[in-house]
Order: sequence, then C-alpha cells, then structure tokens
Amino acid sequence: MSNAQDILQSVFGFQSFRPPQDQIIDSVIAGDDAMVIMPTGGGKSLCYQIPSLVREGCGVVVSPLIALMQDQVNALKLLGVRAAFLNSTLDASAAAEIEADLRGGALDLLYIAPERLNQNRTIALLQSTTISLFAIDEAHCVSQWGHDFRADYLQLSMLAELFPEVPRIALTATADERTRGEIITRLGLEHGGHFIAGFDRPNIRYRIALKHNAKTQLLKFLKEEHPRDAGIVYCLSRKKTEEIAHWLTLQGFNALPYHAGLPTQTRATHQARFLREEGVIVVATIAFGMGIDKPDVRFVAHLDLPKTVESYYQETGRAGRDGMPADAWMVYGLQDVIKLRQMMATSEGSEEHKRAEQHRLNAMLGFCEITSCRRQALLAYFDDHLPNPCGNCDTCLEPADTWDGTESARMALSTAYLTGQRFGVNHLIDVLRGSEGEKIFQFEHHKISVYGIGKALSNDQWRSVFRQLVARGFLSVDLERFGALRLEERCRPLLRGEEKIELRRDLKQKTTKRQTRTPLPNDIDVALWEALRDCRRGFAEEQNVPPYVIFHDSTLQEMCVLLPSTLERLAEISGVGERKLEKYGPAFVSVINQHLVS
Repeated sequence: MSNAQDILQSVFGFQSFRPPQDQIIDSVIAGDDAMVIMPTGGGKSLCYQIPSLVREGCGVVVSPLIALMQDQVNALKLLGVRAAFLNSTLDASAAAEIEADLRGGALDLLYIAPERLNQNRTIALLQSTTISLFAIDEAHCVSQWGHDFRADYLQLSMLAELFPEVPRIALTATADERTRGEIITRLGLEHGGHFIAGFDRPNIRYRIALKHNAKTQLLKFLKEEHPRDAGIVYCLSRKKTEEIAHWLTLQGFNALPYHAGLPTQTRATHQARFLREEGVIVVATIAFGMGIDKPDVRFVAHLDLPKTVESYYQETGRAGRDGMPADAWMVYGLQDVIKLRQMMATSEGSEEHKRAEQHRLNAMLGFCEITSCRRQALLAYFDDHLPNPCGNCDTCLEPADTWDGTESARMALSTAYLTGQRFGVNHLIDVLRGSEGEKIFQFEHHKISVYGIGKALSNDQWRSVFRQLVARGFLSVDLERFGALRLEERCRPLLRGEEKIELRRDLKQKTTKRQTRTPLPNDIDVALWEALRDCRRGFAEEQNVPPYVIFHDSTLQEMCVLLPSTLERLAEISGVGERKLEKYGPAFVSVINQHLVS
C-alpha cells in the first residue's frame, strides 16, 4: 500500500486513510471486485481514484449525472491527475481528442455516462486500450427497488463478460439489505469484497416538526440559523419549487428553482451557480442532488415528506459533506401522506412494486412519529447499530412528551368504524367533537354513539391522534374513497381493551439551539478567515471552479488555527497536496503573514 499511501499524501494532501478506505483500495489494486456502502462525504471517490493511479491503464468511472462530470474532472486536473469525461455535451472534435488521449495512454481517469458506455462504439473504444478498473458510482441506480432507478444501469452487467480481468467497484451511500442484494446480483459482484462503512453522519442534526405554516416555519429556520448559508429545500411538486424560490427571493435570499420541467440550460445554470457561488439556496424536486459534491451545504430542508427513508437519507446526506455541523430540517403532515399515496396509486408500477413503495412510505411516516433517538432509528433501518442515543437530534435535545392515548385512540377507531370507513379525518373529528355541520346531519351521524364524545380534545389534538394511528398502522388511507380512513387488522387488540398506546404530544414550535449560523470555532480569527476566503474566491473565479475545489472550508480553518508562515508548514495541513502547494501556496502564506504583522 506504500504507493497508494504516497499518492494519498502527494496528490490529495491527506496523511492517512479513513477505515475501511485502505482495505477497499488494497483489494481493488490487487484486482478484486468490490461493493462499497459508505456515507455521503465518507471518501468514496478515493476508493477508485487511487487504484486508478496505481494500476496500469485508465480508470473508467460510470456516473449518472452529466452536469457534475465537468466539476469532478476540473478538481482532479487541479491536483495534477490526467482526467477527462465523455458525454453528450461534447462536440465531435472534442470527443475525438479525448478518445485519442485514451488510446494513447494519456488519461488516468475517464468519467462516462451509462448511456454512452452502453454504445457499441464506446465498448470497442475501451477494448482498444488498457482499463485499470471500472467504478460504478451511485450504484443504487441499478436497483428497481431503489429511489433513483436508471434503466441504463441494468446493462452494466455486461462489463463482467466483456472485461473479465478488469476489477469493478460499485459504490453507493444508500442501500438497504434488499437493494444491496440486487446490486450485487445484477452487477455480478458475488465473489468480490463487500464493504459497509456504516451510515452515520454525526455532524448532521436531524429535526422533524409538524407542518403548521410551512413557509413561515422555513423562513424562521433560515433567518435564525442559516441567513447566509448554502442549502437545499426539497418540495414535492415542480410548481411549489418555483413558488417557494420566488418567495424566498422576495425575502432577501439568493434562491433558485430546479426541476425536470425547466429548460436544460436553465437547470445547468442554476446548478452551476449553486456549486460555484456561496450562499445560494436551491429549491428543488428530487430531480436535483444525485451526485452533488458541494461540501459546504449547511442545511437540507424538506417542506414535504419524502417517499422513503432511503430518499430522506440520500437527500439529507447532501448537507455537511465537509464534516462541519449541518441541519436536516423537515416539516410534514398527514396531507403529505395522502398526496404521496395518491401518486403511488396512479403510478405505472406493478402491484408488487406499489406494495413495496407503500411499505417504505409507512416506514418513513413511522420515522417521523418516533419518540426515541432519530439517528438510532435511521441507522437501524440500514442494519447499522448505534449503541447510545446521539444527543444531536430533536428527540434527544428536546425529548418528546407522551400521554396515554388509549381511550382517545379507541374513540377515533370506533368513529371510523361506525361511519362506515368512508370518511376522511376532518369529518371524523367533526363527529367526535359534536359538530352541527350540514354533512353531519346529511349522513345522520349525530345519531351514532360516538357523536360528541370527543369534545375534551381540540381539532389539532384529534388530528394528531389520527395521524399517529395512521403512522403506526392502526388506520390506513383508502385512496379510492378520497382519503377515507380504514381500520387495519392490528387495531383489534386496542379496540378490545387488550392493548394500551402512548401517543406523542405535539409540541408548540420552539427555537432550537443554534448550531450552524457561525460554523467557526471560537479560536478562529474571523478577519483572517474572511481574508483566506477572499483569496480562495479569487482563484476560483479565475479558473471557473467552485471555491471548495481550491481548498475546503476545513482546510482554511486549519490554516487559521496553525498559522503556517512558510510553504513547508502549509504542506503539513490536510488537503494541501504537492500540486496545490505549488499553485496556491505562496498566495495563502502571504495572506497569513500579512495577518500576523497587522
């Protein structure tokens, strides 16, 4: 591994590997296949970049997101790595030049879209040269049970047949046991090493609240905790992304919409601004984000409930890739569940697929409603184990208050049953609270035994009861009857008095302790920090790359703490490799020395 270790230090500027990076790299260098599950920001890229530099030939990276290839390649070029990409954005002459470089052995890494790789012409090109490895990034796209399924990924199974001597490494941050199994089977990785690095992102604070007025709640969150930070706001619909982006702009934020219905050029421009500028907020559907490698995203907000825990983990994982504190903030309500179930019901998938999606949505809703540590529950979903509560999620910081909801739950279930399981939550609450609305008398619900027995609870309290009964599987939403609530088998013991139930008491909105507004440790001089950022911004604009490509925030912070006054001292800082030291070192040392004498 000495060669790999040398490359880690000289090219990438890091002193040591993070487990299990060294094991993975050693395995791939030896020519073995590998399946890698590693959290976002955990250093997956090094697991194929370094073996590509050690082994003879060019490493081919299959990446699903064309828009980000340019940034990935630019970042590698700044490190002195001979990298290029082949995709539909290139004209014929540019593509021909890269193909010639590949044949001539002038490339270390080639990024390619799966659609391009599956072309016969591309296969012939790769067969005409020496390939060091195939890296399949975002490998969950191969799984039809996954949240980012790409049909072209299914064709990648042919790599094992056409290139039997070339090691293949598949990488993803999100895959439950079923999805992992499908990836391994479809890509033929049964005999390779399987590496699961754990799913925990301890720097992310998970926070989930009930939706009252989503826009007001979001504005409060941004103004109090992230007034100048880069972040992503996820919405369920295209229309909503545009509305929220416009509204945030009116509130003084630099916000841009992003969804698949926007013109291609608009999407590309908005994504480029997000990656290259500081403090940009993207308001997006799930069309945005896969493969996003922006380390200084300080928050990910959800204004609507994600469809699955996998999606939630993947999307929240785009925050805090630099290891610094970040927020995963979400508001949700029962209406979100109804809307998602309607979307599922009208989808073109098989009945088996719909049932699987329903199960995953139920798991997501259950995750929202838990009263125990969210991080423990999230990791448990991926078969990972956290022995103790994390102390950095809302349920740890402000433990949920519970109450004996047994009688209220029985009232709610009985009301759904006695009204024929034909009505939604609003009507059932009206019955329980003894409303004299026209609909009550139309169906003669003022005559049933449960009419008016629930006046002790408010509308909001009853709404909470019904929401939690749905989340726990006592009730389900009948979409064919426009959101009517229907009893499930598991409610029988509760109705018979054989089971009790503790319900979560909905809290009024509180201001959570700020953690990310000023992500600077107390011992860092703000003036020096800003001066180093200005220096970095100058290089980034000059070379048309995002600032983090020059140096990550964490590297600048280390400069602020250690105050390296010479190039030799600067070389000791994490993230400063030989190429960056030569190219940027004098300017940053000059800034530090000016600060020291001022």
